[in-house]
Amino acid sequence: MPFFLLLLALTLNAVDFEHAYADSNGVKIHYASYGKVDAPLIVMVHGFPDFWYTWRDQMQVLGDAGYRCVALDLRGYNLSGQPEGVEKYDMSLLVGDVISVIKANGRQKAIVMGHDWGGMVSWQLALNAPQMVEKLIVLNLPHPRGLSRELATNPDQQKASAYARRFQEPDSHLKLTAEGLAFWVKDPEARKVYVEAFSRSSLAGMMAFYQKNYPREPYHQSSDPRRLTMPVLLIHGLKDTALLSPALNGTWDWLDDLTLVTIPEASHFVQQDATQKVSRSVKSWLGRDK
Repeated sequence: MPFFLLLLALTLNAVDFEHAYADSNGVKIHYASYGKVDAPLIVMVHGFPDFWYTWRDQMQVLGDAGYRCVALDLRGYNLSGQPEGVEKYDMSLLVGDVISVIKANGRQKAIVMGHDWGGMVSWQLALNAPQMVEKLIVLNLPHPRGLSRELATNPDQQKASAYARRFQEPDSHLKLTAEGLAFWVKDPEARKVYVEAFSRSSLAGMMAFYQKNYPREPYHQSSDPRRLTMPVLLIHGLKDTALLSPALNGTWDWLDDLTLVTIPEASHFVQQDATQKVSRSVKSWLGRDK
């Protein structure tokens, strides 16, 4: 067994995750799975700097509750393909990667759950291919209209997004290291897994997400009229210093069915800072119609 997978198995206490690949127009997209194959499908999409492993707790809780949980590595990360060139990380291609994973699991639609960049990809999937999203769960990434409004009008959010402007600079990836990207991981054993995963990732690919898709100055407020009709669960750790909570205001005006959960003690990586609360909230919300 490769060292990475051996270390991962030991860290996960030998939880039986399955691993496979989807083909997204020639780019391989790795994903890990847990739960019965024929159960309702939840596709989980991580953010930056992260990989599929961020969902390990939610996968176990929701998998044991009767769902098929599939967590992918975004392109550029870990075991997924790492195409060269900023244009290879266009949002339409990232959305296509999630669609490829849904179809690779023999489905035409899924419950989609995303965090940070994975949250933005999930929003865009729901907006552009709503027929593929049964329900939408987004963690610490406000609705695109709310975020664009805050970038255009709120000096605090503009200041909080200074890191993104640095990431948009040419060769910003040269300033990154695998060890540095794992700074936020609190558990020492988990941090080893993250460093290993980031060491095999494309740092240039990570920065391409920002260079291709993150808004640039001067910022403009979106007036996208599209309205989502599927149920949406929005979870936000209020100690997030990059994505400030005022961007949540007005979200209810753009959706037909919104549940908003705020977690005051959690920061950006809410799924790990408050793992039990997040898992419990998602499980309860998904079960409300049963």
